[in-house]
Amino acid sequence: MKVALITGGQQGIGLGVALALAPLGFRVALAADVPADSPVVVEALSAIGGGARYFRHDLRNINGIDGLLNAVEAEIGPITSLISNAGIPAVRRGDMLEVSPEAFDLVLDINLRGGFFLAQAVARRMLVRDGDYRSMVFITSVSAAMVSVERAEYCVSKAAASMMASLFATRLAPYGIGVFELRPGMVETGMTAGVRDRYSALIEGGLVPAGRWGQAADVGSVVVPMVMGQMAFATGAVVPVDGGLSIARL
Repeated sequence: MKVALITGGQQGIGLGVALALAPLGFRVALAADVPADSPVVVEALSAIGGGARYFRHDLRNINGIDGLLNAVEAEIGPITSLISNAGIPAVRRGDMLEVSPEAFDLVLDINLRGGFFLAQAVARRMLVRDGDYRSMVFITSVSAAMVSVERAEYCVSKAAASMMASLFATRLAPYGIGVFELRPGMVETGMTAGVRDRYSALIEGGLVPAGRWGQAADVGSVVVPMVMGQMAFATGAVVPVDGGLSIARL
């Protein structure tokens, strides 16, 4: 049985991944820190259908990880794929010289620290089980490598998360667990809604060679071969999903 735990799976890119995996026979567990009766959660579960379940979890709550994983296992089964997707943007866009320690810590706690210890706990459980192909997919950002000085704490968190993916890939490769990093570019989600007008003009002006916004489904389609084992020997691969945004050009 294939079970995917998707953090932040109730919306945006996470939901796009869930919608790609459910038709392939995955039982989907969504985890986020919003109430289970929130419209966004109810709508996501309805859209995914089947055996999808929602589990409330705050990534900052390291002590709650075992409880989350125990609940997922009890309700739908052992996790075979972790999609580490949940994250927050910079608290406030602006001069990096004005970033506060509190804003920096909040972004790093969710985008890096919480993701690391959740992946650590999932990896430990994966190592004691055989059966279906096991995988982890870390969804970072083009900001792992592309500088955006008005979002310094976000860029730092994603660059560190990229190293996190490489570390897990190396540690787990001998056990046949595939680990991958996806770097989305400009994807049309709630997180980017506030800058849509600004970046739409830039995209139309050639910033993105593909000439359009990315969609959550674009990311979901790339995740599929990674969790199905079709890219097993490519473990550690870093794949941009950005319409060519990160290609170096003159």
